[in-house]
Amino acid sequence: MARMSDPLPTPCVTKADIIAGLRQLGLASGSGVMVHSSLKRFGHVEGGARAVVEALMEVITPAGTLLMPSFNHGAPFEDGGPGYFDPGRTPTTNGAIPDCFWRMPGVWRSLDPTHSFAAWGKHSRRYTGFHHRTLTMGPQSPLGLLLADDGYSLLLGVGYGANTFHHVVEMSTGAPCLGLRTEAYPIVLPDGRRVQGRAWGWRERACPITDHVAYREDMQARGLQKEVLIGGSRAILFRLRDCFEVIAGLLREGKDGCPPCDRCPIRPRRVAQTVPSDWDAARACLLPDSPAWEY
Repeated sequence: MARMSDPLPTPCVTKADIIAGLRQLGLASGSGVMVHSSLKRFGHVEGGARAVVEALMEVITPAGTLLMPSFNHGAPFEDGGPGYFDPGRTPTTNGAIPDCFWRMPGVWRSLDPTHSFAAWGKHSRRYTGFHHRTLTMGPQSPLGLLLADDGYSLLLGVGYGANTFHHVVEMSTGAPCLGLRTEAYPIVLPDGRRVQGRAWGWRERACPITDHVAYREDMQARGLQKEVLIGGSRAILFRLRDCFEVIAGLLREGKDGCPPCDRCPIRPRRVAQTVPSDWDAARACLLPDSPAWEY
């Protein structure tokens, strides 16, 4: 007999539970969705990370597109790292679910050296194929293309702090704190060639609006999100276009004493990997002499 002091048993979450929750949110065959996630927030998942990925695939089907971060956040280039990004080997630092996802058959991974995306489904190749020739989080990035296709973002057990999409809004509206392809890192391609890849120049300090998630209350107050509980995981779904409108307004106007982008002094950092940009900002395209045209 269990004693009052004994901990309650951890509920087991099944793939069927996850599928039911995703459908309750409104996801269906043909949906395009970017997923940020925490496996441990579910509790015990029967089948682990793979079951979560399979549930997502079963709900949106190959007619939809599933996108996840497979970022390494510069880990391979730190002391003790291999010194290069290998899209077929480098793990992601985004958790167990996306690390399982990018390794699965039929999943494509982009070539941004620090912030690659993984994609499966209808638009997976189109979203990832030319990421290395555009801005890390710009309008033609995988997540920017999902926005153009009227896609969604799904937060599984994580909050808006994990919402990479706010960086797409920043780069799409010309935030001066992010460098346009101003950091260079080695990439080892699937054919064995070693090339120099480009990533954004991260800002010298945090944005008080996006990094501090000042837009979360606006999303909630306007009723722009749907929520369900799947096991112990709070799942939040919202339309990217709605989120873009909210964040762009705050970046344009400022919030709670935080200045708008055009009056903010924060600028891109300078590190050992900082290089001149190979991006033509006026024409929104890669410069003709960029090495990225060669792969």
